Amino acid sequence: MKFMKLGSKPDSFQSEGENVRYVPSELATDVIVIIGDVKFYLHKFPLLSKSARLQKLIATTSSSNEDNEIHQEDAIEIAEIPGGPASFEICAKFCYGMTVTLNAYNVVAARCAAEFLEMHETVEKGNLVYKIEVFLNSSILQTWKDSIIVLQTTRALSPYAEELKLTGRCLDTIASKASIDTSKVDWSYTYSKKKNLDNGMRKPHAVPRDWWVEDLCDLHINLYKRVITTIESRGRVSADVIGEALHAYAIRRVPGFSKSSSSVQITDVAKYRALVGSIIELIPDEKQSVSSSFLTKLLGASFFLGCDEETGLMNRVGERLDEASLGDVMLCDVDLMQSLVDVFLKRHSQENDVAAKTLVAKLVDGYLAEKSRDSDSLTLQKFLALAEMVSSFPRQSHDGVYRAIDMFLKLHPEISKSEKKRLCRLMDCRKLSAEACAHAVQNERLPMRVVVQVLFFEQVRANSNGSSSTGDSTPEITPASRSTNTEDDRESWDTEDIKALKGELAGLRLAKNQQQESNKGKLVRGGGLGVSRVFSKLWSGKERGGEMMSSSGTSSPGSVNDDSKSSSSTSKKH
Repeated sequence: MKFMKLGSKPDSFQSEGENVRYVPSELATDVIVIIGDVKFYLHKFPLLSKSARLQKLIATTSSSNEDNEIHQEDAIEIAEIPGGPASFEICAKFCYGMTVTLNAYNVVAARCAAEFLEMHETVEKGNLVYKIEVFLNSSILQTWKDSIIVLQTTRALSPYAEELKLTGRCLDTIASKASIDTSKVDWSYTYSKKKNLDNGMRKPHAVPRDWWVEDLCDLHINLYKRVITTIESRGRVSADVIGEALHAYAIRRVPGFSKSSSSVQITDVAKYRALVGSIIELIPDEKQSVSSSFLTKLLGASFFLGCDEETGLMNRVGERLDEASLGDVMLCDVDLMQSLVDVFLKRHSQENDVAAKTLVAKLVDGYLAEKSRDSDSLTLQKFLALAEMVSSFPRQSHDGVYRAIDMFLKLHPEISKSEKKRLCRLMDCRKLSAEACAHAVQNERLPMRVVVQVLFFEQVRANSNGSSSTGDSTPEITPASRSTNTEDDRESWDTEDIKALKGELAGLRLAKNQQQESNKGKLVRGGGLGVSRVFSKLWSGKERGGEMMSSSGTSSPGSVNDDSKSSSSTSKKH
């Protein structure tokens, strides 16, 4: 940090208590200057030699005093001096010729106070205003970090700093340095994140394009807005770097954007509402200027705080919903998530973007599974409404749908059989992985007809795989055979869903270990899922209300639908 020392005499200012400052001298003090609640006992001559304003004030308040004693009429009260007692003391010490040190933290206050006291060249050559200006122009405003500190101090000294154009000069200096070619950056800056190597070819000491973003995070939002606007007006910084700057600022300032700030209690909602609203206003119009993750988190924060600018932001997030991660959308409540999916549907209604729709389907499946843990926020009606919005979207497997349904059933055991069936209609049993099927046939939360369908299509899959390996013809039940997942398909299934299902399946197997041991010799060959054990359970499961005999096949054998055929046709099929 740059600094400048003025004066040569030792600093002899002394205190008496907290509210009295004086200069010990053989000469008695002859004037009292009151700044706020602090009294300065000083001498007229050094003050009058440097300050035109004090000359005027003393001239109107002084009275003849033959014995040189101080009376109340010798006191001068200055209530509005910028910087308060501290800045006046700097000016007073300069008048006495005492040593005083100026730096980035106090130079603005000293400059404003000197202007207020009219310490110009017309009063005395080399006065305080002139010396501070030399220090600012030749040193402080030439330094990157000092310029930021000075700008930050101007906020508490408004409107004096604005009138003296100190704020504007700091803004211009910072914007100029942020816009400079990175090859010319030869000063220190803060950059804590990992430097991304461009294909591993970046030089170790190369300056990144966003080198300046972290240092500006210390600024108050009002000053930060002005800095970003000034940088943008120069047109030399790309929109994605501006977006990175906003992201860094949000992480530092908005609770919930990082692990370190997620636990912060929001005590001033109005403050953070204004903060988030200002960040939203600053987002560049270019689509890829900020990540979908950043937009989604910002949207969640804006709805939580009740910002007024969320409509445009919601449209931007919804249009790019396929780029969002599960962790990002978990900040959104169910109603907001529905709105985002609705925006996505409108944006992609005329487009055959299979990849994007697949990603959104996976996102919604994961969202429903996680939100199901909160029985209060996700009702059956909301679950169905959101799930049905993406029910027609392509999926590589329905493991995610199954996980969401199973999680909801686990935490909502009170729902009726008809509601369970309605939930299970969302799932296509033909598109479950082997792990999901293994879990489903042992899942007592599912309706019995769903378990039967899972067993049936898994047996078809096993028979189909066996026929392919021996060269036999495929089974005659061609709809299920055509939808059977091959081993190559399984590589594309969601590993997170499979991992979760495997974990639950291990628990089920452990609980039923003795039963599996006793029925080990009864497994159906090629099924791999203990089919005979489960079927024996079905035949003896009359206590479940004859549900097995009431199930029926439909035009879409992979999904669960209402009973539309007689129980006799069902029993013949199975």
